[in-house]
Amino acid sequence: MPGNPLDNIDWEAIRAYRKLIIVVPLLILGAVGAITSYYIVQPEEEAVVKRFGRVVAQKQPGLHFKLPYGIDTAQMVPTARVLKQEFGFRTESVAGRTQYRKDRMHRDESLMLTGDLKVIDVEWVVQYRVSDPNKFLHQVRQPEQTLRDVSEAVMRQIVGNSLGSDVLTEKRVQVANSARVELQKAMDDFDLGIQISTIELQDVTPPEPVKPAFNEVNQAEQERERFINEAEKRRNQVIPRAEGQAQQMIAEAQGYAARRVNAARGEADRFTAINAAYRESPDVTRQRMYLEMIDQVLPNAGKIFILDENQSAPLPLLNLGDSPLQLPAKR
Repeated sequence: MPGNPLDNIDWEAIRAYRKLIIVVPLLILGAVGAITSYYIVQPEEEAVVKRFGRVVAQKQPGLHFKLPYGIDTAQMVPTARVLKQEFGFRTESVAGRTQYRKDRMHRDESLMLTGDLKVIDVEWVVQYRVSDPNKFLHQVRQPEQTLRDVSEAVMRQIVGNSLGSDVLTEKRVQVANSARVELQKAMDDFDLGIQISTIELQDVTPPEPVKPAFNEVNQAEQERERFINEAEKRRNQVIPRAEGQAQQMIAEAQGYAARRVNAARGEADRFTAINAAYRESPDVTRQRMYLEMIDQVLPNAGKIFILDENQSAPLPLLNLGDSPLQLPAKR
């Protein structure tokens, strides 16, 4: 009869390794527990600690401990780093160099219709920061995709309410600022825990098929602006000169009026004074007025000749121009 197979087992060897079989799993379990009981938060991150899927804490940068074996899990969120989303293009790092890439899918993001029914190609960048890691992770399912969708909707709304020439030229900064305000308002309404830093319009151009026509229109608008500036320059030269001449004429007229009024008032006051003096001393005042009048008239009379009836030659009476007054001798 064949023997019992159990008789060939080396029970002594099994007894020797029994302790080792028990100790090795315990060591492995302890090592796994030690490895999973701590985590390190980088300087630009915050950790959201969850216990069986429920948030129990938010930790700042540094070394922290948690319950091992997957009871507690720590999810890192970059809160101190400025993140960005690109629209209408992508930048890729190839061999240490940044390359610009734009394909049909990106063009679908950037082609927009303006308020005056023009199609323009708008490329922009949204820079943002995570202000609340808990809301960022758990408020919506895909926060970054939500940010992209809302940003594209806001930009299309603002561009659709603007003129194409304004978006292409002088109102680019205004469009970017309005988009930032509206996007931040939407993020607050969704309570995503995202703070929008800036929105920058990278490149705003007409589509490739219409670029030649757009360049011609742009050149015509520049010519129009040049003509307007020249007309404004001429206006600024002529109008101030005309206003200055008008002010000069007004000032001269006002001076003439003041002079005439003051002269009339002086004459009136003089007549009043003479009348008062005449009432007090009529003879003296009459004689004084006569002499004053003679004094005013005679210097302008020139030479005066008095002819004697008995003489044929003229007798000079006054020679005001060359000699003093000469009176005829008494007979």
